[in-house]
Amino acid sequence: MTDDEWQAHVTREAAREIGRWLEGRGAGKLRSPIASLTMVDLEAMASNAFSRWIVLQSERLARQDWPKDDPIGKLLLG
Repeated sequence: MTDDEWQAHVTREAAREIGRWLEGRGAGKLRSPIASLTMVDLEAMASNAFSRWIVLQSERLARQDWPKDDPIGKLLLG
């Protein structure tokens, strides 16, 4: 997978997580207008999206046997 394909994949996954969060808070199929979201709502959506990115990136690094001295790899994989 190229870097561009990876970025598109991660973006879609983050969007799915945002959609799950919205549906979980009763937004149904996104019927509520975006303007009704509070800062807390937006922060929760961002947190879910970041969390999904961390999981996906960690899995990718582990599969690729990322160099042990890489700072991002150390942060994500320990």
